[in-house]
Amino acid sequence: MVQDIRPSGTPFKRLFFALPVSDAQRRAISQWRRGLDLRSGKPVPSENFHLTLLFLGDVDAAQVPAVCAAVDNLTRPDAPLRLLLDRLKTWPRASALVLEAQETPAALRQLVYALQQALLPMGFEAQARECRPHLTLSRDFRGQTPEATVAPDFFVTARHFALYESRKGRYWPLAQWPLTV
Repeated sequence: MVQDIRPSGTPFKRLFFALPVSDAQRRAISQWRRGLDLRSGKPVPSENFHLTLLFLGDVDAAQVPAVCAAVDNLTRPDAPLRLLLDRLKTWPRASALVLEAQETPAALRQLVYALQQALLPMGFEAQARECRPHLTLSRDFRGQTPEATVAPDFFVTARHFALYESRKGRYWPLAQWPLTV
């Protein structure tokens, strides 16, 4: 298992929870993005498309099993999550171009809250800002939000969520949990 090492010698992983995007959706979003004719930023490879739920950051590798165990007991939605990505936005602070949902389903907000609460005893802090599930189209993006000739209109249906590791520009699923129990 590949791991990064802190200067102290402690191995760590850069982790986040996300909803996966189907192959068909990846292709459709990638094709739509090509129509934007982006002149700024670095496009995210379509195989990395996902909807971020909760970013954990750098986590000691030894903590990963405990993170997974904490999530095993979550109360989860009783149906697949369906989300409409219908807003193209620039996030200047993050230098990112993203697809967002104008409306976040209550079940998705509840899942994010449950994740935060499950991880509090492990020292992870709850995020102060509102849950904003998003799909990053381009990093290092500068400038205004581009004009889209076709408005974004992507329904994403997720039957599970996953814990991902970010490593050398790729996202690797480490564990996944069904959304219905």
